[in-house]
Amino acid sequence: MKRMLFMLAVAAFTGCGWIVSDPGIPAAPVPAVEATPTPAPERIDGELEGQIREIVSEIDGTVGVGAVLLEKGDAVYLERHAQFPMMSVYKLPIAMAVLQLVDRGRYKLEQEVIITPEDFVRPGFHSPIRNVNPGGTVMPLNEILRYSISESDGTANDVLLDAAGGPDAVQQYLESIGVGDELKVADSEKSISKDWETQYRNWSSPDASIRLLRAIQERRAGLSERATAFLTWIMTESETGRRRLKKGLPKEASLAHKTGTGGTKDGVTGATNDIGIITLSNGNHIAIAVYVKDSRADMWGRENVMAKIAEAVYARWSEK
Repeated sequence: MKRMLFMLAVAAFTGCGWIVSDPGIPAAPVPAVEATPTPAPERIDGELEGQIREIVSEIDGTVGVGAVLLEKGDAVYLERHAQFPMMSVYKLPIAMAVLQLVDRGRYKLEQEVIITPEDFVRPGFHSPIRNVNPGGTVMPLNEILRYSISESDGTANDVLLDAAGGPDAVQQYLESIGVGDELKVADSEKSISKDWETQYRNWSSPDASIRLLRAIQERRAGLSERATAFLTWIMTESETGRRRLKKGLPKEASLAHKTGTGGTKDGVTGATNDIGIITLSNGNHIAIAVYVKDSRADMWGRENVMAKIAEAVYARWSEK
């Protein structure tokens, strides 16, 4: 049935127009689910940490690692509180901030959004939306979220960043769930594309990335069960990073994750990242984050180290 489109007067974001197919009374906000019981206290696994240090010695650059077996508390970290440029990993907290606004009734997942050529990230930055729709398009919010997370679309991310209220609003959301001290969202994809240094302004420590993932899995992210299930699904369906964490895991392990990759200048790649939640066959979960910063190794080398780390973590904790 043909839909009539109406402008949503309360939303006037730069570069994109918001429209809904049903301008009636918004659905009642969906309450956030209660957090799971108090998390198990962390216990550093020194043997596994030694194995990971041997793995990361294979390449140059700085490697940050965080991994926690959530139900048991086993943990390992390298460069726990160091700053790493997130690149597209930062699309995950932006999507979470938008989903909280959906839960509060400000938006609907099925709400349709106008995306114009002015919203597009420049050529050279990944954007299937731009490539397939050079003249612009109208797309439901849930599909924009899927493009941003599952396909790492830069245009989708910037539309969502506007919807969230900008970097400051995303930062406030992160602080409200306890991860804003070492995870910073500062710039849009368009801004990142302007120069080399800007990529370092959106950064996270391995510790904060683990706290972000824990917030999702342990229902501490201020999201409803519906929003959490949707987010986990689009993370699991991700088409990116097949040779990173995923390569080191057996087929029976499920990975809900988000990758990020920086540019290369003078032979140095700024960032090669992958963070996610591994669901084990016994029902336990591993939150894992691996960042490789400022490395001269080729893509195969960087991704191979990430896969080896995931393999070591899985082998150590999968039967606990």
